[in-house]
Amino acid sequence: MESEATQYMSLTLAPADQQISRELDRAHVFHSWSAQAALNPLVIAGGCGSTVWDFEGNEYLDFSSQLVNTNIGHQHPAVITAIKEQADVLTTVAPAHANLTRGHAAQRILDRAGPSFSKVFFTNGGADANENAIRMARLFTGRDKVLSAYRSYHGATGAAIVATGDWRRVPNEYSRGHVHFFGPFTYRSEFWSASPEEESDRALHHLERVIQAEGAGSIAAILIETIPGTAGVIVPPPGYLAGVRAIADRYGIVLIFDEVMAGFGRTGGWFAFQSLAEDGEVALPDLITFAKGVNSGYVPAGGVIIPSMIAETFDDAVYPGGLTYSGHPLAMAAIVATLDAMEAEGIVANADRIGREKIALGLADLADRHPIIGDVRGLGVFWALDLVADRSTREPVPAAVIGKLKSAMLSQGLLPFFADNRLHVVPPCVVTEAEVDKAISIYDAAFAAL
Repeated sequence: MESEATQYMSLTLAPADQQISRELDRAHVFHSWSAQAALNPLVIAGGCGSTVWDFEGNEYLDFSSQLVNTNIGHQHPAVITAIKEQADVLTTVAPAHANLTRGHAAQRILDRAGPSFSKVFFTNGGADANENAIRMARLFTGRDKVLSAYRSYHGATGAAIVATGDWRRVPNEYSRGHVHFFGPFTYRSEFWSASPEEESDRALHHLERVIQAEGAGSIAAILIETIPGTAGVIVPPPGYLAGVRAIADRYGIVLIFDEVMAGFGRTGGWFAFQSLAEDGEVALPDLITFAKGVNSGYVPAGGVIIPSMIAETFDDAVYPGGLTYSGHPLAMAAIVATLDAMEAEGIVANADRIGREKIALGLADLADRHPIIGDVRGLGVFWALDLVADRSTREPVPAAVIGKLKSAMLSQGLLPFFADNRLHVVPPCVVTEAEVDKAISIYDAAFAAL
């Protein structure tokens, strides 16, 4: 991989383009979730594996995986080759037609989701995957309301952003029928819980009471991130997913697992709900939404994984939804190549092993030595450090501290992912032990400098 990185870097080293890139961006590009005037974006010219660099050759370990999506790493040669080969055959095709590459992509996704699922509806990304899952649930049940957690992010389109629980929902509440509840979070419990088991029980009781108060017969779906990602990599406590499954069954509600961020290797399994199986028992959703890691974002793609009982609803009734680029052949080729390479190269197993043997231990050691770290949680290559001003009160550190940490890490050659008061440790699934060691040392130095 080092020789490949050198090769790729040689193609992109052009110091004159560094300033041009920044000037063009500031003159013409409108950035998401940002006040535009103060932006000074990092220029990314190229990448390989777990590393990116700018036009001047400054390298950064990408422990953000961009937006937690480059699971197979940057510029994986098998995926690039597949995209190029597909471009030579057919660059685009309408979704109404059958296409061989699309069929192979759907088959590979279903193979990993398991025999309970039979169809895939392809979208352009995770937000419209959630939009369509909500639509399917409403049409299948004949009900309207959608329940989702306050600590969640489901995308920035109409229904997806209102299903989202964080602050980004508030300026965008134009979609109807959305109700929020508190999910479990042992470290910052809303339920005064003293243990993970108690947190699970009380969160389930709360959810069921919300359903009863809203009127179970009005609720089409419960939409939850299997492991809430942007909200803090909040691994659910024992029994929670199974409990939600039981509640959904009791009231005839469709259960949707949003695996957009957690799926395809991120948790050390193909899907997070599989990684979270208890005593060999898997809590199965009715619908699964995905995107990001399915092809590491090389070409935009997402989708909804559908069981027969819901797919058959539309055997004779028209499904009222679609996208021009649904199942785009270049994206489908990237999916096939990504999933095949992840299987052949043991990339999912690497994420599991390195999470248990390196990341977990390294972050625990940091927490022992730095009081700013209040909590360490995660699995696979999906971790978060809850950063606090005081461990006893668990008061989050202020934004100024996060700014100093980010600057320190960038100056030492690491591209971090921060959300609110949290440092998310989310490298590609191909990350090596040496790269984890380097990242831990950079984190250590940044915390020590405070």
